[in-house]
Order: sequence, then C-alpha cells, then structure tokens
Amino acid sequence: MNSNLTQGVSRRSFMRILGAASAAATSFPALAAVQAGTQAAAQPAARGNGMRGMQLSPDTVIISSNENPLGPAQSALTAICTTAPLGGRYHFDEYMKTVAVFNEQFGLKKDYSALFPGSGGPLDLALMSNIGPDKPLVYGDPSYEQGPRAADTMKAPKYPVPLTTTYAHDVKAMLKAHPSPGAYYIVNPNNPTGTMTPKADIVWLVNNKPKGSVVIIDEAYHHFSNDESCIDLVAQDKDVIVMRTFSKIYGMAGLRAGFAVARPDLIERFNIVGGPSRSLASISITSAAAARVSLQDKDLVPLRKKINSDIRSETLEFLTKHGYKIVPGSQGNMFMVDVKRPGKEFQAAMLKQNVAIGRTWSAMPNYVRVTVGTKSEMEKFQTAFVKCMDTPPGTANGAAELHLPEFHVPSELYRG
Repeated sequence: MNSNLTQGVSRRSFMRILGAASAAATSFPALAAVQAGTQAAAQPAARGNGMRGMQLSPDTVIISSNENPLGPAQSALTAICTTAPLGGRYHFDEYMKTVAVFNEQFGLKKDYSALFPGSGGPLDLALMSNIGPDKPLVYGDPSYEQGPRAADTMKAPKYPVPLTTTYAHDVKAMLKAHPSPGAYYIVNPNNPTGTMTPKADIVWLVNNKPKGSVVIIDEAYHHFSNDESCIDLVAQDKDVIVMRTFSKIYGMAGLRAGFAVARPDLIERFNIVGGPSRSLASISITSAAAARVSLQDKDLVPLRKKINSDIRSETLEFLTKHGYKIVPGSQGNMFMVDVKRPGKEFQAAMLKQNVAIGRTWSAMPNYVRVTVGTKSEMEKFQTAFVKCMDTPPGTANGAAELHLPEFHVPSELYRG
C-alpha cells in the first residue's frame, strides 16, 4: 500500500478496535441535492427533526441540538455521490486515506488517530477505558453530560467541579478534586456555555496531573473558536485524548464521522471496553470520503466560522439590548440565556411557538441553551423569545400543560 495511505492506525489495530462492532449502515443525502448544485454555504439543508416519537410541525425552528443548518459542504456531497457506487465493497483504503489527510494536517505520527462513525462512540470508549470504581472522573459543571453518563455506566465516582467566573474549566480545582482520578474531562469550547478554557490552563493540568490519569479534551466545537487546538499535546506524547467531530462546523451530524486522537497505547486501550463499544461499526466509505474532502476544503471552516460568528453576535446583541442576561464569551455555535424561570418550562413554552430550543442544566436551572441557526431562524427565535419572556412564568396556557416530556425536544443526546 502506498505509504501516504498508511498513516493512522494499522489495519490490524483498526480491526481489533472494531472487532466487537456490529454491522451498521450510514445513509447519505439525496443525489438530487448535488445534481441541483446546492451551495451549502448559502442555502440551508433540509432539517430532520431528530425525534423519537412525536412529530414536530414542519415549520418548527430546530435550534436545540447544536447542529449546523447548512448541512454538508458541496464538496462533501459530490464526494458522497462519487463514492457511493463503490459501496458494494468494503474499501478499507477510504478509511486510510482520510486518516492520512488528518494526520498530515496536524503533524501526527502513524497510529496516533482513529476514524469512527461519529464522535459519540469513541468518546465513550475514551472515557470508559480510563475510569472505573477505583478511577474517578473529574469534570466541569455544567458541561456535556456524556462524561458523567459514562461514569455511571462504569460505576466510577464522579467529581463535578464548578466553572470559573468566566465559565472556563477550573483546572486547579479539578486537580484538587481527587488525588488519583482515572480521567479529567474538558469540553472546549464548553457545551452548553460555548466558553473557552485557555490552552495554557489545560497544559498546566496535563503537566501537573497525577501519573496514570489522562486528560480527555472534547473539541467538538473547536472550529468555531479563535483558540489553539490541543492536538499538538498528543504529538508530544502527553497523556491526552482529543476528540474531533464532523457533526458541527462540517454539517455532517447525520453522516457520522469523528476522530479520536491519542498515543497508540491509549487508542489500543479502547479495546478493553465492553458495552457501548459493541455497537460501533466501521465508518462508511461515503462518510469517510465526505470527511476527507471537507478537511481539504480550505474555504469551508473560515466561511462557516464567520457565518456562525456574525449570526451569534447579532442575536446576542439583540438579547443584550432588550435587557436579557446571557452567558458572555461564547465561541461555539450555541449560547445560554437566563429566562428567569425553570428552563424546562420555558423550553416547552417556546415549543408552543414552533421554536425548539435546547435543554437546561441542573447547575444553571434558569438558563436555556440555544443553538445558532440561520439568520431567518434566529429572527423567528427572537420574536418567540420576547413573547414567551413577556408571559409571566407558569401562566402561559396553564403551568401543567407546559411540562412536555423532555424527549419531545430534539437533542444531540439522541445521536446514534
């Protein structure tokens, strides 16, 4: 095999990682989207409602799941349709070519990254292979719930640490939380606040943590930020695992593609994990091809970063001018706003206005998370938001009626 195609995990390592996986299939967008010459950066892709059970109204604005309304880039759609006819064969080299491109871009050595169908599965593997009854998990609060959910699965003690006054992970408090945890989990930019933890703080934690602990850095939203990635810490052979996904800025949430970046020994450790690892399957050749060309599309990230930043800024300016309190400093495709009442109640009220916003967190029960959608979606959000805020808490259509089951609102927690 050509040497430039052998970067990333070896075939043997890859098959061991996926040895417990069951077969799975990944769907791809309709061929008509490419034939029509759809420009993803200019025209939003069709939105699924991501629901289990009840169907939302077709005109519902879905800004609850931190999805990218632009969908896959045109280059990715073309690659999918070009690759799909090869789907009768396994084509492991599609995987290898995508890993090679990723490793080259980040200066990584062979076997220092692995490509998966999405980032949810490998994030569980990264967490669960390093925590357990005698290996606690330390994490920020509030932050993405997959960390503590993995700890519950592995019966690992949990040590949530409040964020700082600037909504960064408090790395010094995290270090003091337990003398020998199995893992520290940092989401950067953080979900749900969208705020950044300075790289210097993360480096400090990596350099001062107990021997045997690992630092898992979830960079799902990093492309939206202005800060440096921590992937170079992996290249330096630190005890670090960095997670990357194509679900966010690349608009491939339904196509499922993500990377785990770590030393080979840490990636090999994924193999010891049972349970969720059994449901993982190798990435489809169409998703691998879409991921590869997305990485190679030099204009994609800067353009989408600017689109997100402009719309986010306009929305936050609107909220601030109207006297609403927001969490400042978001560098993600989401933000949090204080609704002066239980967040679940307000979420249900907004859904009655055909606007599905994100959930709330127990550490900030009166705040809701809102995904940055298109300009027109955020204009509809603004109208609905003011209307719901002008309605006294607990009085809109009857307080009891507002409490809809949480699963009625689309959420990235339901990703496959």
